[in-house]
Amino acid sequence: MAEAAQELAGRVALVTGSARNIGRATMLELARAGAAVVVHGRTETEEARSTFAEAKAQGARAILACGDISREEEMAEVIRRAVGELGGLDIIVNNAALRKTTPFPRITLAEWRHIVGTALDGAFITSMLAVPHLIERAKAGPGTGRILGIGGMTANKGAKGRAHVMATKAGLAGLMRGMALDLAEHGITCNTVSVGSFDTDRKGSSSVVPTYQANLDIPLGRKGVPQDIAGVIRFLCGPAAAYITGQNIQVNGGAWLGL
Repeated sequence: MAEAAQELAGRVALVTGSARNIGRATMLELARAGAAVVVHGRTETEEARSTFAEAKAQGARAILACGDISREEEMAEVIRRAVGELGGLDIIVNNAALRKTTPFPRITLAEWRHIVGTALDGAFITSMLAVPHLIERAKAGPGTGRILGIGGMTANKGAKGRAHVMATKAGLAGLMRGMALDLAEHGITCNTVSVGSFDTDRKGSSSVVPTYQANLDIPLGRKGVPQDIAGVIRFLCGPAAAYITGQNIQVNGGAWLGL
């Protein structure tokens, strides 16, 4: 896609967990498409500040707004700042998540709630707080609202030690389908982008590559990189994807074909 396209000019995007990896690449890609962006992390880390600086350096209107996505009051402040400082909200990418490998007999209720609370509760909280603003913006520009969730191939394929992560990602896809139906009258589309085996920094999660990834047959012959997801999300946020909603897009280099 040509850099000069700027098909998201005038739009405002919040990508949760956008300090690094897929979230960072996605936020920067939306900024290249002309969107004003909210750089988000749980806390204001050096990574978050660096990503914010990069967004500003490439000419984007941007703010750095941090908050725990599992806490409604903290995300309400993030949304308040986005609307107050950037003029509104059009795009939400629910990316923030935790990846942890724990065999089911050893998953504690506390760990379960931590995993589900981050990615699934967080997506609900963020979307719930943002939707009134997306609806308001849609009155002036129908078809501009977008909500996306970053899912995972294992929600369909399965993987040892990932019961809580799989349940979370399957729930996220269900949340996107439900919102797609409820928000269609406002021209707001909701989709899931499911990630296969990707080469990302696993900081904050298990540092051991899961067996299902190590042994995964990928027809295209390589793991994905964050830009592979960022490009798909840019398309789904743009005008060419206005008629796509309630879908679960698999981005896995063909690994899905062997399921």
